[in-house]
Amino acid sequence: MKVFLAGASGVLGQRLIPRLVEAGHEVGAMTRSTGKLESLTDLGAVAILCDVFDRDALVQAVRDFKPDVVLNELTDLPDDFAKIGDHTERNARIRTEGNHNLIEAARAAGAPKILAQSVAWQLPDGPDALAVKDLEQSVLAEGGVVLSYGQFYGPGTYNEGALPAEPRVHLDRAAELTVEALDAPTGVVTIVD
Repeated sequence: MKVFLAGASGVLGQRLIPRLVEAGHEVGAMTRSTGKLESLTDLGAVAILCDVFDRDALVQAVRDFKPDVVLNELTDLPDDFAKIGDHTERNARIRTEGNHNLIEAARAAGAPKILAQSVAWQLPDGPDALAVKDLEQSVLAEGGVVLSYGQFYGPGTYNEGALPAEPRVHLDRAAELTVEALDAPTGVVTIVD
């Protein structure tokens, strides 16, 4: 199966690529950073330079790759957890506008199956919660799958040395379960330990 992975250079995306390739999938790994193209290729993917907010370029990139699945693992979070509040609007935008652009690109490419990252815990009222609701509703309306992840822990996460509150999932386990979810029927798949 051909998998177009948006958010490929993120902490989960980097763990997904080798598992997808090992499972026999061809991966188109999208990043907006030229500095990350080589590392994505080294992981076994076809590196694709594209910004999810450039709708026309995204539509063309997805059409050119011709995927069976569009896997949305996009977030816009800071490296430093203390600054997460500064990214609320940016993360909300990627979950709304970015997700809608991916859906449009999938439609233009013949409507491959869409899977998208969400959260398994209740967010406080505000832009992030509204964005998550929008993402989930729009993916389900397309017959897609919402991947409802617990809080990540493990190397490269905000929780490297301590367990976060439940629901939670180790990053490697999240990657394994995501690969398994590629064949899931329309609906919500909860990915937790």
